[in-house]
Amino acid sequence: MSKFQKTNDFKEITYGRRSVKEYDPEVKISKEEMTAILEGATKAPSSVNMQPWRFVVIESKEGKEKLAPLAKFNQTQVLTSSAVIAVFADMENASYMDEIFSKSIELGYLPKEMKDVVMNMYKPYYDTISAADLRDVNFIDGGLVSMQLMLVARAHGYDTNAIGGYEKDKIAEAFDMDKERYQPIMLISIGKTAKEGYPSYRLPVETVATWK
Repeated sequence: MSKFQKTNDFKEITYGRRSVKEYDPEVKISKEEMTAILEGATKAPSSVNMQPWRFVVIESKEGKEKLAPLAKFNQTQVLTSSAVIAVFADMENASYMDEIFSKSIELGYLPKEMKDVVMNMYKPYYDTISAADLRDVNFIDGGLVSMQLMLVARAHGYDTNAIGGYEKDKIAEAFDMDKERYQPIMLISIGKTAKEGYPSYRLPVETVATWK
């Protein structure tokens, strides 16, 4: 766990989270700890457990300098952060279906006889789903994992900022990825704040929820 950890209290993690625009550039996150953060993030739910999320951890000076021009209005977050995590949706994520269900059975999460049932149920669905519908499903899952990543990062004592303002049509190719297969969800900067984020007004529950 990070030396910056403040609390594991869930209310503090969620209510105390802020979007941070400027980080301490001297703070580094080890590969071991970043792996732990990503592992925690990937406990998020996904449709049929297909886990379409893919991450590019941009932490080197060269990587951040390549990214910065693509995030014109968010360059401070990019350049001062410990890392920027580019979150993508893998549009060929169903190619992992057999591995996911086989491993689930091996680990005892699913009974052995369920593999053929679920494969026969879901493989035809993924074989015939339209590109637009698959994108919708994968982007919902990408949003779930992104939010979980930010909360896990806070539990490790780090601050984050979700960035949607960047050149999404260029990001995959900039980091040697197939832009048709890997579609961008968001960027998440992570590090230790150098300038505290500020609270923001949220609409009351009475405005955003109805009971029937």
